[in-house]
Amino acid sequence: MQRELFDRGWEYRERFTDHPPAFVPVALPHDAVAGSARIDDSSLQATGYFPGGAWEYRTRLTAPAEWRDRHVALEFESVYRSAAVFVNGEPAARHPSGTSGFIVDLDPHLRHGADNEIVVEARSNRDARWYSGGGIIRPVHLTVAPRVHIPLDGIVVTTPEHDAEASVVQVVTTVRNLERVSVVRRLETAILDPAGQIVGVDRTRVTVPPGRTIEVSQRILVMSPLRWSPEAPHLYRVDSTLGSGDHDRDRSQVAFGIRTLHLDAARGLRINGAPVDLRGACVHADNGVIGAAVFDRAEERRVAILKSAGFNAIRSAHQPMSRAMLDACDRLGMLVMDELTDFWTRSKAPDDGADRFADTWPRELEAMIAKDRNHPSVVIYSLGNEIPEAATRTGAELSRTMSAAARRLDPSRYVTAAVNGALFGMDGAIEPDPALLGGASMDPVAEINGRTLSLEDRMSALGVTDAVTALAEEAYDAPDIAGMNYQSCRYELDRRLFPHRVIVGSETFPTQIDRLWALVRANPHVIGDFTWTGWDYLGEPGLGRMHYTDDPPGGGALGAYPFLVAGSGDIDITGERRPASYYREIVYGLRSEPYIAVRRPQTRGRTMRSAPWSWTDCVPSWTWNDVGTEPLEVEVYSDAPEVELFLDGRSVGRLPAGAENRFRALFRVGFAPGRLEAVALRDGVAAESFALQTAGADRALRLTVEPTDLASNGRDLAANGRDLAFVVIELVDAAGVRAADADVEVEVHIDGPASLQGLGSAAMSTEESFADARHRLNGGRALAVVRPTGTEPITVSASADGLATTSVAIAAR
Repeated sequence: MQRELFDRGWEYRERFTDHPPAFVPVALPHDAVAGSARIDDSSLQATGYFPGGAWEYRTRLTAPAEWRDRHVALEFESVYRSAAVFVNGEPAARHPSGTSGFIVDLDPHLRHGADNEIVVEARSNRDARWYSGGGIIRPVHLTVAPRVHIPLDGIVVTTPEHDAEASVVQVVTTVRNLERVSVVRRLETAILDPAGQIVGVDRTRVTVPPGRTIEVSQRILVMSPLRWSPEAPHLYRVDSTLGSGDHDRDRSQVAFGIRTLHLDAARGLRINGAPVDLRGACVHADNGVIGAAVFDRAEERRVAILKSAGFNAIRSAHQPMSRAMLDACDRLGMLVMDELTDFWTRSKAPDDGADRFADTWPRELEAMIAKDRNHPSVVIYSLGNEIPEAATRTGAELSRTMSAAARRLDPSRYVTAAVNGALFGMDGAIEPDPALLGGASMDPVAEINGRTLSLEDRMSALGVTDAVTALAEEAYDAPDIAGMNYQSCRYELDRRLFPHRVIVGSETFPTQIDRLWALVRANPHVIGDFTWTGWDYLGEPGLGRMHYTDDPPGGGALGAYPFLVAGSGDIDITGERRPASYYREIVYGLRSEPYIAVRRPQTRGRTMRSAPWSWTDCVPSWTWNDVGTEPLEVEVYSDAPEVELFLDGRSVGRLPAGAENRFRALFRVGFAPGRLEAVALRDGVAAESFALQTAGADRALRLTVEPTDLASNGRDLAANGRDLAFVVIELVDAAGVRAADADVEVEVHIDGPASLQGLGSAAMSTEESFADARHRLNGGRALAVVRPTGTEPITVSASADGLATTSVAIAAR
């Protein structure tokens, strides 16, 4: 069976409204929440103040008479949430989860030789701790196959034996017979190398009893294999044909990579024998200004930008990764920790489905692994995130049961679970004195006796770490890898207590990457660090905003309305790298040039309160108005022992930097327009440099279409309504220097066969909608996402009061 996109001819409407609206045409995938009005209601804070809803989608499918002798199915990659599918008014499937795919068998429901109505219902409300969108948010596929066929995800490829000279590729193919009699078929399986040349073929006879499914195993030798790795992501392909003569032939294809994985506490993680430290990014499923809808180009773009920023691994927090992102990770060489869920049997949101988890997890786990198991990028399965009941007897039993199930489904990869020992205290397993913990809350930081301490430090000082050692032992040891969220205090301790334990920092504070990365490098049993977060996301609004000691009382960890974006990502929701990203790249040892970020003038005189998800309120700009006379604080990041700062060629001073100074130097500089340059000094000699330039007064809008080869090796922009073009809108001076001091409102207009999929900026707090054609720049930048629907010329224009209209052309084929 082969997938064919089934995204044409759909329409939708809201359900359960006082006056049901008419159906309107819609192009799939579609996030029904992204364009809805937000509400100033604290109960909606986690989702970015987006309300839930209920929606109904419908389309028609013409079933030719010859389909009576075929097998027809629909595959939904994700419907968020509580999907109900009806065919010709009859219930065909229900799927409560919004994060996994499901298949609907259409055979019992179709009227052959006629049109068939397909209706999909979905609803979402208070079912996640972040923004998840709603509706048919991922692609839908139609499959039509012979009655004897290879089902979807019915080919499993492994490379159990290989070396530099040759590799044995084992292909296990599932063959399903829906006929009422036994059948005999021929199965031909070919291996194609990355250049598309056939390098191995095996043919075999297959007998399948009536109504049965069998597995066929073939071992094919490939000589001089090209191994897949993050640095060289070589992909092979299996091309399998099942048939009898020239009739009823069924063809399936799957990409795979040839590589080995090894893991132990002494040598860490090794791929093809080479040690790999995971430079990891936790990444939510939403895609910023286009909401939760999944497009191939958008997922490729995220992976490409993350890799260019120095990451080599992604953790899909906290739901299974889309097929599109998995494909991109395979092609671009990004390792994956795919995560199943944010909860088990205890709810974290009122309607998250924890009450059904004991019954649904086997199917959900099987669906995730069936989706993942041929992807060489996937190296770790995570069974869940911060499960509070993991310290209980029933939680330990479930952990072991799920770990064993994952190993049976795929013994070639490793299993973990992201455990936060601090939550055991919240769950009542540990009862330290709340006053010593900094009040009754489990806030990530607290002021105690005039000192700002992290929860991790407070727990360690109180001996809570010792209690967690006992409580978490089974939770950490049931999987193959102990996933630790915000538990770096355990890294060296566990090396002594549990010498065979392998650890991954499954979720960590971005502000501590210098210390955390040093721990990873110094301890082979700690195989990597996954920061929260690599890419910014919608919901948990204001998590990454800077806190100050003079903030008004009552402000919690999250921001009040109209905060929308978490603000904790190395890369903002428009795809631009923030200062934290360049700092991380320097800490990783991947960047020798220094970097400059200037703290906003309005923060002068205010004392920052430690907030581990918050970067300083700084921007890479030397363009300011109404700056006053007091000096500005200028942060310089560098791995050099010393840095010197210049303003228009005049030295402002030298300061130590490098690892001994947390890779930072803080200068105080009186503002004057010009060129601000940081120079790295190595052995007292000027080396690499980085500069900011003040933008001039003559300004204009600039529109730039991101190149299609950013992630797709030059794949042309498709004109079929399934592709996206990303247009960056900036306010710049005559020399092209961005002006970050005047965030004008822009209006976008499209001429030609295309629609505006989304428009927005990286502003953490805004009442603007991504569905509108008007939006204010943030830091002089916004992003327009355009969806071409035809091959005729497309022109995207942007205008703003007092500025000339600027246009750019998009070519789609």
